[in-house]
Amino acid sequence: MLPSPSSLPSRSDIEALYIEHHAWLVNWLRGRLNQGENAADLAQDTFVNVLGKPERVKDVHQPRAWLSTIARALVVDRARRDRVERAYLDAIANLPESLVPSPEAQMILLETLAQVDALLDGLPPKVRTAFMLSRLDGLGYKEIAAQLGVSLRSVESYMAKAIRHCYFANNP
Repeated sequence: MLPSPSSLPSRSDIEALYIEHHAWLVNWLRGRLNQGENAADLAQDTFVNVLGKPERVKDVHQPRAWLSTIARALVVDRARRDRVERAYLDAIANLPESLVPSPEAQMILLETLAQVDALLDGLPPKVRTAFMLSRLDGLGYKEIAAQLGVSLRSVESYMAKAIRHCYFANNP
């Protein structure tokens, strides 16, 4: 259901939020990151996120806390994506040239890997590992149990948790 027009902030509300807090947010991000250009990019991404949720602007009583929460999540997402990208690039660096995917295919694969990584975020490490060993490496439950040093019943439980987690992440 769409919010009523009266519950949406005016353009000037969003402009005021940006004008009053953008410089603060960039400086706040610089204090947490080592690269100024990334801080400016993340601040912009934060405000793009705000533009996607205009109905929330009117309810914000502590704009800096709200903006920093959004920015923190973006920092975590970016760090996760960078980690996945580094691992992927390291993996394909060892491939023969004939097997290296095209730049377009690499971008699609990186995006997919980042989505899978984000989807599995929040799972306990053994659950996540069991799921990845099953789905990415094609191992059977007995092999996963041996590799993780757990019982077959534990692997079954881990897989059920992971599948349930993925289902509910995609069907809230």
